[in-house]
Amino acid sequence: MNTDHKTDRTALVTGADGFIGSHLTEALLARGYRVRALAQYNSFNNWGWLEDVTPSDRLEIVCGDVRDPDFCRHIVAGTDVVFHLAALIAIPYSYVAPDSYVDTNIKGTLNMCQAARDAAIGRIIVTSTSEVYGTAQYVPIDEKHPRQPQSPYSATKIGADAIAKSFYNAFDLPVVIARPFNTYGPRQSARAIIPTIITQIASGKQEIKLGDLTPTRDFNYVEDTAAGFIALAEAKGIEGREINIATGTEISMADTLATISRIMGREVEEVTDPERLRPAKSEVNRLCGDNTLITSLTDWRPAHTFEQGMAKTIEWFCRPENLAKYKPDIYNR
Repeated sequence: MNTDHKTDRTALVTGADGFIGSHLTEALLARGYRVRALAQYNSFNNWGWLEDVTPSDRLEIVCGDVRDPDFCRHIVAGTDVVFHLAALIAIPYSYVAPDSYVDTNIKGTLNMCQAARDAAIGRIIVTSTSEVYGTAQYVPIDEKHPRQPQSPYSATKIGADAIAKSFYNAFDLPVVIARPFNTYGPRQSARAIIPTIITQIASGKQEIKLGDLTPTRDFNYVEDTAAGFIALAEAKGIEGREINIATGTEISMADTLATISRIMGREVEEVTDPERLRPAKSEVNRLCGDNTLITSLTDWRPAHTFEQGMAKTIEWFCRPENLAKYKPDIYNR
């Protein structure tokens, strides 16, 4: 993507306090956007990962919740483009609290689409996930691949995508559905395998507790994912499309562990933790995305190899001030 381009547009980012959202906020600021960044309301006035974002006179941080339709109408006012990332994303937690996922992921997306429609927003990017595809029936997975709800989380994201698409079909809402594959990088929560491995090794553990290491994933470095979102916001004539943000490559969890331990210079032993195993029919065994559509519609290309992105990720996690924010002894659902 051409990063020399500057804009004076105002963007709303929901879920800006999260992993991808905070990086997207930084990327938008670097590109010249004014950004209204939504952090989930809490009584501690904590802005999540936005606490690590350099303050700017073009950055406005607001606290609230996308589950409230009136609040959604309030925050979209005066913006040109909406990036809707706010969601509950942890798959294991969706097994025990599925109702929360329906409220946040489906109802929250409905609220944002209604608010964007009422405000005549120029474009709303609704964030999907590669989990909606389930285990690959063929690879690479293109946007026509069947949807397979293999967890309550993925089911709610399929529902959220359908809500967004219905607003395009019924009301001409200028929706684009961005479907990132497995993003990794600095600030990722420990519910994901890469931070789980790095933080356990960095804290000195010899035995690394993990789940199933046979599945494969299409890993995309977070800066590249954020660039993909911006490319989809700025491309012309793509309303109503569902578009993968993927590298077109895959790596197994076992090889991911080997790569991380090699870069960190540590020999470790993997120990299967039954608590970290998904139910058999819920585990997504293979993901490898087809990025033909996004590369044909935009000039986006992934800028990092897996090794390059992993080296930057490890460097960030191994800083003592960052490692101290994680709890490697506790399984984070």
